[in-house]
Amino acid sequence: MSKSVTFFTSESVCAGHPDKMCDAISDAILDAALTQDPQSRTGIEAVAGANQISLFGEIKTTATLDFEKIVRTKIRELGYTNPEWGFSDKSPISNYIHQQSPEIAAGVDHDGAGDQGMMFGYACDETPKLLPLPIVLAHSLTKQIDEVRENKQLMWLRPDGKAQVTIAYENSKPVRVAKVVIAVAHDENVSAKTVRTDTIKHIITPILHKYGLKAPAQVDIVINGTGLWHIPGPESDAGLTGRKIVVDGYGGYARVGGGAFSGKDPSKVDRSGAYAARYVAKNIVAKGLAAKCEVALAYVIGQSNPLMQTIETFGTATTSQEDIEAFAHKILDTSVRGIIEKLDLRRPIYSQTSAYGHFGKPGLPWEQIISNS
Repeated sequence: MSKSVTFFTSESVCAGHPDKMCDAISDAILDAALTQDPQSRTGIEAVAGANQISLFGEIKTTATLDFEKIVRTKIRELGYTNPEWGFSDKSPISNYIHQQSPEIAAGVDHDGAGDQGMMFGYACDETPKLLPLPIVLAHSLTKQIDEVRENKQLMWLRPDGKAQVTIAYENSKPVRVAKVVIAVAHDENVSAKTVRTDTIKHIITPILHKYGLKAPAQVDIVINGTGLWHIPGPESDAGLTGRKIVVDGYGGYARVGGGAFSGKDPSKVDRSGAYAARYVAKNIVAKGLAAKCEVALAYVIGQSNPLMQTIETFGTATTSQEDIEAFAHKILDTSVRGIIEKLDLRRPIYSQTSAYGHFGKPGLPWEQIISNS
């Protein structure tokens, strides 16, 4: 059989990217609320610009929250402590958060969905995480960028960056890394040559080696496409909660739903429904019922049960569709209450999702594989 070669590219961004900073702030507020009041409802949006940050959205909680302290602590944790970069933990903060609409609360109070929408969950057997290889590598690279900055292995790094990976597939199987693109903010006193050499040595090579992969040719590795990048964060590019939904999900390899995740409590099915769909899809693949699986859900505001629940295995199923659907219904009740209770989602677990994707991380309830017994 002749080889059919295709390519697929996914990207990830560092925790200090402006959009991810806003996600982290929104999830930090959610976690702080859930710590005091597990029934908290939030829809928190953050906007970061040159030397300023603003909070918007809704909240219903008995928790007492110091919003400014939460925001400044998170900005400091992410490395923005130098006012010369045009944004730091000293930048002005505006707070426009208001009480949740009683019209939304009326439905949620009776275990209904907090909004309408469609959600998708995906899994495949390309990697041990049961995720596509391009997004796994992209997330691993951005996490490595952050780690070598935080542990001061590369002293010249500043808190912002991106990674992009192109994988070559033969007959739908990943076979090699075709291209790697890295963008990192750096001190003014380091040369572009040093940035490239150190990035390949300390970031790209260790990650590809970890996955048993070879680096592409030098010509297929791009480091800082414009040559220099000195000013990180919102001074260079404004940030917004929820703008990286493809990065948060499957890197474009699978479909994404209509809503973002960060800052939303689990009554918001944009988040909990997507987690439920991933849980079902992952367990179908983990059990060997299919090599690829996509689960789709749809909800309407105020109603508990999904209007739609479908499972697609792309011709990779090892058993009947009826058996797969029976298994899916057995492992999870996809009503709003069923999802929240089964996955125990009213806990402060969300800050760990705000960078490097919401899927594939051990310990998160929607990533658990059920026993085969």
